[in-house]
Amino acid sequence: MMIIGEGMISYPLIILNFKVYRESIGKNAVRLAKYAEEVSRELGISIAVAPAFTDLKMVVDSVSIPVLSQHVDPYPPGSWTGSIVVEMLREVGVVGSIVNHSEKRLILADIPVVLSRLREHGLISVLCTDTVETTKAGATLSPDIIAIEPPELIGTGISVSKAKPEVVTKAVEIVKEVNPHVHVLCGAGISLGEDVRRAIELGAEGVLLASAYVKAKDPKELLKSMAEDALKAWERRKHHLNL
Repeated sequence: MMIIGEGMISYPLIILNFKVYRESIGKNAVRLAKYAEEVSRELGISIAVAPAFTDLKMVVDSVSIPVLSQHVDPYPPGSWTGSIVVEMLREVGVVGSIVNHSEKRLILADIPVVLSRLREHGLISVLCTDTVETTKAGATLSPDIIAIEPPELIGTGISVSKAKPEVVTKAVEIVKEVNPHVHVLCGAGISLGEDVRRAIELGAEGVLLASAYVKAKDPKELLKSMAEDALKAWERRKHHLNL
C-alpha cells in the first residue's frame, strides 16, 4: 500500500513533538508548524511535526510538511470512548503516528497491533523505545522508524547524544542486525545544533525533540541551526562512506 506522504519523509529527519504545552496548542501549533515548514523549504531538509490531536486537522490544512499524530490506540472503530483510532488519523490527513512514547505507553501486546493497523492503512509508524533491549525487540516488529529515548533525559536539556552516546551507537548497530529496513532516530534532551550533529555522527538518521523547540525564545532560529548541523553531519557521513 502506498504510504500517505511517501516522498515527503527523507533523511536526515527532524521530528518535532509539540506535546500539549501551552506554547504549542491552538494557533501556536500552526505558528510552530509554519516555522518548521519555512526551515524545511529553506534548507531542503525533512521536518515533521506532531501536534496535539485536537490541532491535527488545523495544522494539516496549514502546512505541506509531514504531520504526525502523537498517539494512536490499537482499536478498530467501535465503542471505545475517548480513543484515537487509525481511521481517524487517515480522515484528518496525517502521514502517521508516534507509537509508545514514554509519556503515552502502550501495553506490550498492543504495540504490534498498532504497528500493523498503521501499516495496513498506509501510515508511517515512529516507535519509541527506551533501551537497547527494547529497541532490539521493536525492530523485529518492522516499524518504519524507531526513536530511542532514555526517559530519564527527556526534557532535561541533557542530550542522549552527549550523556549516553553508547545507547545511540548500540541501538543503531542492533537495528542494522535485526532489521536494516528500520530507520533509527534518537531523542531525549536534544536542545542544540551540536546535539543533532552528534546524534548523526553516532549513526542516527535524525532526532525527535519537543520542549527545546516549543519553548525556545526563537524557535525558527533554533530549528535552523539544528537543521544546518544535521545536514553538515549527514554530508560528512556520506562522504566517509563513499571513501
